[in-house]
Amino acid sequence: MGIVSQEAINQFQALIDRVEEPLKSTFQNVHQGYLTETLVRFLKAREGNVAKAHKMLVDCLNWRVQSEIDNILAKPIVPAELYRAVRNSQLIGVSGHSREGLPIFAMGVGLSTFDKASVHYYVQSHIQMNEYRDRVILPAASKKYGRPITTCVKVLDMTGLKLSALSQIKLFTIISTIDDLNYPEKTNTYYIVNAPYIFSACWKVVKPLLQERTRKKVQVLPGSGRDELLKIMDYASLPHFCRKEGSGSSRHAENGYENCFSLDHPFHRQLYDYIKQQCLKREPVQPIKQGSFHVNLPEPGAEGTEIAKTLETELQKFENGNGNGNGMSDSLHRLRIDDK
Repeated sequence: MGIVSQEAINQFQALIDRVEEPLKSTFQNVHQGYLTETLVRFLKAREGNVAKAHKMLVDCLNWRVQSEIDNILAKPIVPAELYRAVRNSQLIGVSGHSREGLPIFAMGVGLSTFDKASVHYYVQSHIQMNEYRDRVILPAASKKYGRPITTCVKVLDMTGLKLSALSQIKLFTIISTIDDLNYPEKTNTYYIVNAPYIFSACWKVVKPLLQERTRKKVQVLPGSGRDELLKIMDYASLPHFCRKEGSGSSRHAENGYENCFSLDHPFHRQLYDYIKQQCLKREPVQPIKQGSFHVNLPEPGAEGTEIAKTLETELQKFENGNGNGNGMSDSLHRLRIDDK
């Protein structure tokens, strides 16, 4: 287990066994019957330190209670037009499973605009994805493959990444902080594909700021990453933007069934129907209230704040072009990194 010893797990469990309601109930939704695996995740996030892991988990449980996270899968984003706008500007989907049974989450980072709704709707959508993953997708995968599956693989498509990403850094920081504090160690590996110069430049300055365990999870693949990804998954599970080398399209595929970002894709249909059914179970007669589901937005930690500031500084350098027309391309060329 690396930095996590059995003794640390036992000590951690003894502390968590003492939590009372309502923290005890929300913890059930966190571990989904995989208690040891959950304790190990939080211990890894705090370098094996039991006291720090305990504080982190208790803080997470308090956040869940205060923000009513247990109910978020019964809170659809309405009307349907707004939900469609959120989905079309926050590109994410599930394309299949790896050969080890880990769900493959595909994310269109470069073409996501996050400009069709307030921050709260995008945060709501992101947390709903997390909760659906943890309460539905991962338990189903564990049952199918006959062993605990508590993590996923993420394939991040950088097609279309532009300097305008500067305006999204605040939202990215909020979402990543929520994940770091409340959903730690849920991603086994991040695969970066279709990376343009701008990503390569930013990655070079951000990489040293990341913790070693995070850096080890990130793999920047050449081109669409198709050949490398086929080593860990079947062709049918490849995200659509990885299927054609040099296709240059993250948003479009031949049809909605193949495009894992599309609302017509089976994953999004299942997610939408699930949230609608959960809502009807809770309030079968009441009309669905419009408005975003507000959660307590965390303050970014020192690492997240430093990364955001560094990204802003680097992107502004490129945007300013160092005072001449060739500044941007020259800077990007100098900062280009080896994808390997």
